[in-house]
Amino acid sequence: MLFQRVKPLDQILATAEKKSLTRQLGALQLTLMGVGAIIGTGIFVLTAEAGQKAGPGMMVAFVIAAVVCALAALAYAELASMIPVAGSAYTYTYGVMGEPIAWIVGWALVLEYAIAAGTVAVGWSGYMNGLLMHTDLFGLVQPGALALPEALRVGPYEGGAFNLLAFGISLVIALLLLVGTSKSAKVNAILVAIKIVALTAFIVIAVPAAKSPNFHPFTPNGWGSPLGGIGVLGAAASIFFAYVGFDAVSTAAEETKNPNRNIPIGLIGSLAICTVFYLLVGYGAVGSVGSQPMLGADGQALQPGTLAMAAACEGSNALVCSKEPLAHVLRMLGFPAIGNLVGLAAVLALPSVILVMIFGQTRIFFTMSRDGLLPGSLSKLHPRFNTPHVLTMITGVAVSLFAALFPVGKLAAITNSGTLFAFIMVSIGVMVLRVRDPLRPRPFRTPMVWVICPLAVAGCLMLFLNLGVWTLELFFGWAVIGIAVYLLYGRKRSHLANGTEAAD
Repeated sequence: MLFQRVKPLDQILATAEKKSLTRQLGALQLTLMGVGAIIGTGIFVLTAEAGQKAGPGMMVAFVIAAVVCALAALAYAELASMIPVAGSAYTYTYGVMGEPIAWIVGWALVLEYAIAAGTVAVGWSGYMNGLLMHTDLFGLVQPGALALPEALRVGPYEGGAFNLLAFGISLVIALLLLVGTSKSAKVNAILVAIKIVALTAFIVIAVPAAKSPNFHPFTPNGWGSPLGGIGVLGAAASIFFAYVGFDAVSTAAEETKNPNRNIPIGLIGSLAICTVFYLLVGYGAVGSVGSQPMLGADGQALQPGTLAMAAACEGSNALVCSKEPLAHVLRMLGFPAIGNLVGLAAVLALPSVILVMIFGQTRIFFTMSRDGLLPGSLSKLHPRFNTPHVLTMITGVAVSLFAALFPVGKLAAITNSGTLFAFIMVSIGVMVLRVRDPLRPRPFRTPMVWVICPLAVAGCLMLFLNLGVWTLELFFGWAVIGIAVYLLYGRKRSHLANGTEAAD
């Protein structure tokens, strides 16, 4: 399948070259952009998931995930700078490794974007449910009077029936996108500031409260093993989700002054800042209240997001059981008002991430539809709102249902499987293109490419194999469905194969 129907890079670039972008971004601007894109659901929600998998060793997991991200980011930046057009990794692989591989990558990106939107929605619902449980609405009602019944707070995997709030927020965001609502830079800057202030407040309160005994044993589940999904590596595979978003820096290469210098600074700088934030948050959470895993009858750590875990957590105040871990820690430390404010910060800031993820998913499908690999009716624009309304509605409903039925940890793991696969393909693509087209201009060149890219592939593969059997089975099942769709539909109707590309 490799190198079949490779779409010429010059053909891909034809659209982008019609309008060049001004190079105006410096290293500081790129770093701040990366920090804003990275900090989100991962740290607000997955701290509990990481604690169940690795205990205090979650702090090592943060570092491992950051290193893998940095390696993949340097590879990603080279292709992003060479092919600065819509479609993300799907477009890059189309121009390097051919249509069949590009299709598989595009199909996998559904797991990165659509499922990520569902992950954020479930994380948002955890904080929103927490606020409803603890708020008295300025003294107007009894605390908890506004809370939803347990059956509507979580999905069936965790003992509920339907996560109503996650379902609702996903549909609302999809409807906003349908009518053309977009984020403004000013609103985004305010939301980024809210997130950083909330994390800083948590660190200031929780870090001084840390106690040495809470860090022992440091790795209660060990380092983990391939397909196990538990241990430090299992936590790193989950916490990888907390760093997704750094590609915002990579894709800005065309607008960056001196990209060979500033892109690495922006990538590594934003990842380093976020890693320091994450380590301090992890240290504060673990040290102040502890994060030892919940154990089953056999003495082994329970898998997060299961009925057994839900049963073990019933009535427990353990960090690993919380759906809103940061707010929960602050309440346990005797700062309920600040805990509620941190919860409110998450409730205000996270919907913008859902919007970005659903937007990204619809645009990737839009690109695939315009290439003929999906039905052309999907890329039709609404006559009034000028948005791909069919795609937006389909994506919104799918995201809503996933969010309503699955726990945050399983959704994050599914997201990571698609993301890691895409990063592996991009890293391989950089090496292929260095051999096949060494003279093509590269606004950014991956340093030490024959060291960085193989390490990126190895690192992503290591995390991929530590996602757990359930996630990998779902990933490969999804891939098989995707290959069938391509063979039965896309392969025959591809504009590139049929010579109808110019007509689109």
